[in-house]
Amino acid sequence: MTAETKLADDICRTGASLFERGLTHGSTGNISAALPDGGWLMTPTGSSLGTLDPGRLSRLDATGRHIGGDKPTKEAFLHTCMYRERPKSGAVVHLHSTHSVAVSCLDGVDHANCLPPITAYYVMRIGKLPLVPYFPPGDEALAEAVAKLAGKHHAVLLANHGPVVAGTSLSAAQDAIEELEETAKLFLMLRGERVRALTQEQVAELQARFG
Repeated sequence: MTAETKLADDICRTGASLFERGLTHGSTGNISAALPDGGWLMTPTGSSLGTLDPGRLSRLDATGRHIGGDKPTKEAFLHTCMYRERPKSGAVVHLHSTHSVAVSCLDGVDHANCLPPITAYYVMRIGKLPLVPYFPPGDEALAEAVAKLAGKHHAVLLANHGPVVAGTSLSAAQDAIEELEETAKLFLMLRGERVRALTQEQVAELQARFG
């Protein structure tokens, strides 16, 4: 099994896991992963993450040109701009996960950091989560808006849309976006309650210890 074949299988397995657990639905969401030659494998346009075929994943070269497989997701630019700004990233996952999308629709959310540091694992896997202004799906102006934040943040929340998370590997990106979704769920559950979030000192300690 080649590295590319294994990566294709991993993308399909990740997609099925996310779909089966309700973290994505219909033909929403997309996944990409970096190849050793500098190109990427990416989920095709209009595909369901629950029924991906490894032989039909889109193949892009290091310039972002489509060179094999089905036509890539119309949001391919979200992925390529994250890789450009974060060259050490091994994978990018974008979902329309329910609770994260709900937070992205809230009026008055802090655009610099959409979610409070409720748990240590959220701080460790996400850190700060900025909100990207709304653009229609597929609008390439969205890439410019994401690029302005991606250099400092490996996770962003698209307004009225959903999260985009880059990770050093596919499993790291998956873990992070799932932690984000669970924290969004907790945040919504706790609205109206007095919440004891982590202090600035506790957050700083986590950042110093785990990066």
